[in-house]
Amino acid sequence: MKLFQNLFAKEDHSMEIVAPVSGKLVSIQEVNDPAFSDEVLGKGVAIVPTSGRICAPVDGTVSTVFPTGHAVAMTSGKGVEILVHIGLDTVKLEGRHFKIHASEGQEVKKGDLLLEADLEQIRAEGYDIATPVVICNSDDYSKFRITEPGEVSQGDVILALEK
Repeated sequence: MKLFQNLFAKEDHSMEIVAPVSGKLVSIQEVNDPAFSDEVLGKGVAIVPTSGRICAPVDGTVSTVFPTGHAVAMTSGKGVEILVHIGLDTVKLEGRHFKIHASEGQEVKKGDLLLEADLEQIRAEGYDIATPVVICNSDDYSKFRITEPGEVSQGDVILALEK
């Protein structure tokens, strides 16, 4: 009967998203920006980072790197669209305190370095460093399992999705 096993096997539509940066995981509703807290851009979480190294949260393709270096969007191999936005309103820094390591169209593996941010300098200029991790196509998923708030290390699972 092994012949028919693959025929009736359920396709795996689950996906795990890992922390792109170490820090304190918080609810997206706690983010002081309604575009994120009201989930206008999609469901997700936020991390108050303790490191400025922003890494790929999944294996996939870099879809957009904002020229200011404050955000990056990726698409996983399974089609999950993820936005990682370092800080709030940090686009106004016009690229100061950010270093881009990835480029649009680049294939990356979970944990590959995408961006670096000088968190102390960003804070010194008066910006909130909360870093939303948003699933932009969250309507495509019926189940979201969010890791409990608390300390996370880069690479820890923070979200699990199912179609």
